[in-house]
Amino acid sequence: MKYYNKWFLKVVSGLTLMSLVATACVDDMTFGNAFLEKAPGGTVTKDTVFNNAEYTRQFLNNLYGLQYYGLPYKNVANQESSNNFVGKPSALTDLYVFTYGSAGITGPYYKGTHSASYGIRQDKFSYLKNNIWEAVRGVWLLIENIDNVPGLSTEEKASMVAQAKCILASRYFDVFRHYGGVPIIRASFSGTDASYSMPRNSVEECVDFMVQLLDEAAAVLPWALETPASDFGRWTKAAAMAYKCRILQFAASPLFNSADPYYPGVTDNPAIWYGAYKPELWNRCLDACKAFFTELASKGGYRLQQANGNRPEDYRLAYRAGYANLDSPEVLINTRVIDTDAFKSGNYNWHQWGDPLMKIHRGYSPTQEYMEMFPWKDGRPFDWDKTEAEGKLDEMFQIGTVEDESIQLTRDPRLYEEIIVNGQCISLDWTTGNMSGRSFESWIGGKDAGNDPKNETGSFATGYAPIKFLMGDDMLRRYVHWPCIRLAELHLIYAEALCQSSQGSMEEAIAQVDIVRARVGMNGLAVCNPDKNLKSDKKALLEEILRERACELGMEDARFFDLIRYRRADVFEKQLHGLFIYRLDENGQPIESPWYGNDQGKKPYPTRFKYVKDPIDKPTRYWWTAGFDPKWYLSPFPATEVNKGYGLVQNPGW
Repeated sequence: MKYYNKWFLKVVSGLTLMSLVATACVDDMTFGNAFLEKAPGGTVTKDTVFNNAEYTRQFLNNLYGLQYYGLPYKNVANQESSNNFVGKPSALTDLYVFTYGSAGITGPYYKGTHSASYGIRQDKFSYLKNNIWEAVRGVWLLIENIDNVPGLSTEEKASMVAQAKCILASRYFDVFRHYGGVPIIRASFSGTDASYSMPRNSVEECVDFMVQLLDEAAAVLPWALETPASDFGRWTKAAAMAYKCRILQFAASPLFNSADPYYPGVTDNPAIWYGAYKPELWNRCLDACKAFFTELASKGGYRLQQANGNRPEDYRLAYRAGYANLDSPEVLINTRVIDTDAFKSGNYNWHQWGDPLMKIHRGYSPTQEYMEMFPWKDGRPFDWDKTEAEGKLDEMFQIGTVEDESIQLTRDPRLYEEIIVNGQCISLDWTTGNMSGRSFESWIGGKDAGNDPKNETGSFATGYAPIKFLMGDDMLRRYVHWPCIRLAELHLIYAEALCQSSQGSMEEAIAQVDIVRARVGMNGLAVCNPDKNLKSDKKALLEEILRERACELGMEDARFFDLIRYRRADVFEKQLHGLFIYRLDENGQPIESPWYGNDQGKKPYPTRFKYVKDPIDKPTRYWWTAGFDPKWYLSPFPATEVNKGYGLVQNPGW
């Protein structure tokens, strides 16, 4: 028997009795590390917690605080995923380049030096530093002790156990999608045993374990929250069923479900591969999606946020409200950390002090490739070459200017929620959808971009800047929440399962995509792409579904895991580009200076520009020149953990 991973046995302290004041509202909690045993020098013990109904409720609330939070806005205790010194997985995709040189991803990933001997903040998702095992142990402590808690009804105990099982399943999926099969822990462990043997479980065992937990929880939990205002963020049957769809989608994808393993020659490792292609896995995902939408049709309670008008601005506002509002009718489960908003609740004056993007998103610059994924506002695909040949590149972002109130958006409304483009207005009114404030100047020498594009640094390093979850004054005094899974994603998962399963149909798949597109005012996918044979060409339809996911779910981690689960080395290796935008004078000559505060009141706002695609060479990526080694599809376990000998076998190639 080998020594067991100390992280599964870790004694975590830090809460006192004073911090255990119970409340039903999750976002009013001050989440710290879960106390699992007696706090050093304190009086809180396991017996204390599980001998009091209010303390037990608080313990569950605390477990909610150990869930994944995907926005890099603050340092959450033992949760590196929310730390801006690590970096989001999106920065490894074709959607963004990351110019913050001190972050963990920039070094080991961009330079190709990542190894199993990595230190703190050097992995995109640390096996040890993301509250995974604290949450696992805490869930089992609650399940093991709740029957003895006085003052809780049988129904409340069952509900609390069901919620805890959802937290357990979600935390397992968080680590599973980065590492593959991991040890399945089925008890809290006393911590008194001298040694343990805990080998990695297979992909199949891990998937079945997570699905079983969610099925058991779904059988107990209500479909929707009875009091959303106070309980928003709690697990429900709808959230459990939705998460099951996401897990089965990942499991059915080629990373694990293929005729050959992702790493050549390693055919005898069930922790990284099902062992063969199993079409029934897509059928299983499809059945889960059908069950979810059947229940939704019967029970209601969730819907895509719809526009109150038919302007692109109205559709943009509907999309924003769908992902950003705490009471969004399409967010099935979310997480939050207790902090003020990203702009410090009024302490940051955008108009007076300028663009704070670099301080918040720390250099996530959208790529030219991402910009071109977004269709025109009617849904027709954007084609750079065709638009350039027609002499209409000046119309690719909008027509007119905010200064003379003639501005008209020309593209998919989601573009303006993912990427700050030249001429885009700073503010979008949350009530009317109207745009106001000055326009961003993304040209070289402009007020916002300056020399960022030339230097390939700063927020506008690519000629574009990020805006998802960054809404200036509009977001003041609002909690910035992480929408773990939204109804829009469920429609797209359903579409993919219909496309991939032998029991689905491509026309039905297109119909699900069209539901998501209609919310932002675009016409149907097949109608807008008549040359792609989407009703008969499965590969072409799948590409469109993945592109649609990138447009709908930007900065929500979807793109990275889409590329991973489809083993898209071709995308990881692709040279990415930015855009040089040159403001032109009346003679067609570049002017590298701002209009605001310079030519304002003297010359009309610029409407003529020259556009040059520029290959990104700073920061460059190791994969662009050396190629993408398939070992990168899964992360390496820390060598220190593997060397403990309790059964953790390293992923191949590391």
